[in-house]
Amino acid sequence: MYDYITGNIGGKVSSSTGCKITIEAGGIGYLIEVTSKDFATIDKDSAKIYVVLIHREDKMALCGFLHKEDRDIFNILTSVSGVGSKMALSLLDEFDSSELIGYVIQGNYKEITRTKGIGPKLAQKIILELKDKLMNYKECEPIVIESANNVQSQDIEDAQSVLTSLGYEREEIKSGISKALTVLGSNPTAEDILKTTLRILSS
Repeated sequence: MYDYITGNIGGKVSSSTGCKITIEAGGIGYLIEVTSKDFATIDKDSAKIYVVLIHREDKMALCGFLHKEDRDIFNILTSVSGVGSKMALSLLDEFDSSELIGYVIQGNYKEITRTKGIGPKLAQKIILELKDKLMNYKECEPIVIESANNVQSQDIEDAQSVLTSLGYEREEIKSGISKALTVLGSNPTAEDILKTTLRILSS
């Protein structure tokens, strides 16, 4: 329903229940729940916030993010049974989106338990479900990219799979990965490629 909202910052409130900002756009003040990292970063008079409408029987709310990839990871996180919007925001407060994806791909549940409220069982469940969602595009045609970095084609395919699952189009993935490889050193991992490509695509 909504992709992003651009407008003036009408207010900021931080409490024990979370961080919220109000964006005024078109004569309407939108109350948006954000991560504490984005809350601290928003220090200008206006902002562009990528949003998600949370619609449940007992709640309607907007969650927002300064970066598109954080919004996309949030959507995948909340598709995991047992992970609500509050927990997804906590995960994105604890980790950068590319860092979190890296732990999922590696199966490193212990790192994920650093997030408040997430124990070993839930962390392993998150990894199990997310890895399947992020890596379920293996059958798409691999992107062929010439590189002098000694990059493994498997690492490119893994990065492509995650980016495809996040909703990026094939041509922008190819362009983003190509640009990423020009700034990465030799033998970059899939996580290196993904992290740099996400930064490029969100700029």
